[in-house]
Amino acid sequence: MSSYAERRARLVAALDTAELDALIITHPPNVRYLTGYIGSNGIGVIGRNGERLLTDSRYAVSARHQVGDDVEVVIGPGDLTAVLAGAVVALAPGGRVGLEAAHTSMLRGAQIAASLTARDPAIQVISDVGRVEALRLIKDDDEIASIARAAGMVDAALASVLAAGIVGRPERDVAFGLCTELFQLGAEGSSFEIIVAAGPNGAKPHAVPGERVIADGELVVIDLGAIADGYCSDMTRTVPTGPLPDALTRAYAVVAQAQAAALAAVRPGITCAALDAVARDVITAAGLGEAFGHGLGHGVGLEIHEAPRVSREGTETLRPGMVVTIEPGIYLEGVGGVRIEDLVVVTEDGARVLSHSPKPSVSSITG
Repeated sequence: MSSYAERRARLVAALDTAELDALIITHPPNVRYLTGYIGSNGIGVIGRNGERLLTDSRYAVSARHQVGDDVEVVIGPGDLTAVLAGAVVALAPGGRVGLEAAHTSMLRGAQIAASLTARDPAIQVISDVGRVEALRLIKDDDEIASIARAAGMVDAALASVLAAGIVGRPERDVAFGLCTELFQLGAEGSSFEIIVAAGPNGAKPHAVPGERVIADGELVVIDLGAIADGYCSDMTRTVPTGPLPDALTRAYAVVAQAQAAALAAVRPGITCAALDAVARDVITAAGLGEAFGHGLGHGVGLEIHEAPRVSREGTETLRPGMVVTIEPGIYLEGVGGVRIEDLVVVTEDGARVLSHSPKPSVSSITG
């Protein structure tokens, strides 16, 4: 059984528990996860009586190559509503059919429901949330290998750009250099817009690289990720360019301590909220709690931000096979910022770190 077939089997078992006869999958990462299909227009219908992938003529050839023989590929017009109704009626006549409500607009959902009930008035369309995402929480060995490969590309790209020097270069130039390196290393792209934030710009967690020239004696927050086999990676390093003001030296030391404590605490059974607290308590004890506003981390996979949410509000408990970021930060408006982020996979007895770029030591910053 292929990994895609195994995933679909698990979904069908989950549908039985939810008393659903089929699920309409519209979210592209979920479609890819279950079928292997890569394209901008595709709908999966997975049910007890069969499985279909719907797309249009632009993807007819590629879809048949990407999707296994056990999933029927149906080619329709650009608007797949009509062929979707036919597929659902064939696979779940008169049944209860789930629709991914979190990824379907109210208008589109109403159109789909109307089309289905017009074809078979006995069909019930049920809003369904997070069913495929629940399967995606635990990565299999192939998924972890792809994420690790993407993480390795990030390590190599950052090492190359830093070796060439960043002082005297605009933030945007450094970001472009990192993106170029990723493509040269075989990445399918950057998993998000690369962040290069120097000096005071580092106090903006999601700063956009601009024309500011990187100077001596400041911190530069560099946050980047790659895509390999459709899977994302994510890493941040904060790089000093020379002697620092006391406030930044102290901020870096506190973040480094908080991140090390959180990495050591990653293990199966710890809740996401408790793990967030491990790092947050270190920063709060240093009197800088209000400067750490975001969560400690997030899941990474086919999407750069996915479950579980590692934050004060996080409700998940870590399990082996989950892949999460550990990224505490301190942001001092008008002064600068620090974030240190590693990507880790939860193992049976702890965690394996997938990010291997060196982290400047506190002693090297203080001189």
